[in-house]
Amino acid sequence: MSISLLLEMAQGSSLAIHGDAAVVSGELRWSVEELNTLADGGSGVIAAAGASHVAYVGAGGPMLPLLLFASAGAAVPVTPLNYRLSADGLRTLIRRLPEPLVIADDEYLDAVGDVGKHVMSAADFLAAARTTESASVSADPDAVAVVLFTSGTTSAPKAVELTHNNLTSYIMGTVEFDSAQPGDAALICVPPYHIAGVSAALSNLYAGRKIVYLTAFDAAEWVRLVDTERVTSATVVPTMLDRIVDALQNSSTTLPTLRTLAYGGSKVALPLVRKALESLPQAGFVNAYGLTETSSTIAVLGPEDHRDAFGSDDPMVARRLGSVGRPVPSVEVQIRADNGTVLGPDEPGELYVRGEQVSGRYTGIGSVLDADGWFPTKDIAYLDADGYLFIGGRSDDTIIRGGENIAPAEIEDVLVEHPQVRDCAVVGVEDAQWGQIVVAVVVPAPGPSPGVEDLRAFVRAQLRGSRTPDKVVFRTELPSNATGKVLRRELVEQLSVKESA
Repeated sequence: MSISLLLEMAQGSSLAIHGDAAVVSGELRWSVEELNTLADGGSGVIAAAGASHVAYVGAGGPMLPLLLFASAGAAVPVTPLNYRLSADGLRTLIRRLPEPLVIADDEYLDAVGDVGKHVMSAADFLAAARTTESASVSADPDAVAVVLFTSGTTSAPKAVELTHNNLTSYIMGTVEFDSAQPGDAALICVPPYHIAGVSAALSNLYAGRKIVYLTAFDAAEWVRLVDTERVTSATVVPTMLDRIVDALQNSSTTLPTLRTLAYGGSKVALPLVRKALESLPQAGFVNAYGLTETSSTIAVLGPEDHRDAFGSDDPMVARRLGSVGRPVPSVEVQIRADNGTVLGPDEPGELYVRGEQVSGRYTGIGSVLDADGWFPTKDIAYLDADGYLFIGGRSDDTIIRGGENIAPAEIEDVLVEHPQVRDCAVVGVEDAQWGQIVVAVVVPAPGPSPGVEDLRAFVRAQLRGSRTPDKVVFRTELPSNATGKVLRRELVEQLSVKESA
């Protein structure tokens, strides 16, 4: 089915029936009916432009759900682009889209220029949507609904194609229709060009939950909005969670309405998870793991799992706090060795996933699913005996030192537990003797800085000697993208230049 049906169903939800605002951003408040009317008009604007694609450059907020449903109503795909890119970067990605109608927030119009079939401001699109008739087109469920460019942290961005069926399968397989309680509100601050932003817009409307947008993240403003909008659930990335915990420690508020706090986008250090659990004891924490190619979440560590692991004296249960939980019911997972053999519990290998929500298809490349429909995630992972999934990092990040494969996450998980370490990343840097050497990039915690040999000894005491960092360098922060993923390639480039200087 088309994602348009999700909005049609939302019109029958208790949120719509009670006349509450469905989408909130600053002073703007749209009801479900207003969103539907604008989406109908927006579909007519897109159809009249004769475009084969819609590209959006902006901070998101209400424009994201509007363009998702308007594009679906015109039966053309939509691509929210990373507005943080340079003008050249944006134009390069736009040129990869077929005859796009480019819609941009005012501050990005100059960066976009005249690239694309037609360019219009978000304000002009919104004004036109209020006076234009619906395109009245039904999208093919197997047609592409959304195209998202990958972050490109280790290679050039790939264009992931998600069909209407991929997205609706995910929503209907993981969310119960109209399941929200009266007054429930979700605070969304993830960027529109990330799959979490797309899925948040679709899933919250389907559940009948008000969406409150914070388009420019600020921890103090996030805390204020949770209080003033009586937010009951929120989704954040690790860097946001870190700043929120700091803000709460300097605030008297306890955020009593917040029942669920989901985090994901990249790995979260265990000390930060523990600190967050202590700061918000009334909130149910959810670790959601997914990929763009899987239409969002494929595994969840829920509130009960968090509580059990956090308070357990059993090491096997306690370690689950570092897992991403169990796969969602609609998805199958396998851990495979390099030769394709399916591995057993606690045996690390590459994670493969299969299900209706899994796309695994890229523009210009095609499908990378195997003959049986399995998608290779390129994530190193293992399952424990009870089915909890542990992610060990990307296979591309593996360090090969003297012929031995070393997973950076194994070292990072130890280093970050040092009391004088706030954050860290471990990378491999080319070396004439070893092929690569292990370099730990450390962000010190406030207070006295740790010593290099102290950190090396800390790792050596818990891991094999070959896992001891050859070098330790200090930074005030790690380079990361908007979802908190560390830009390892950037670190390697910086360190390689330093080595050759």
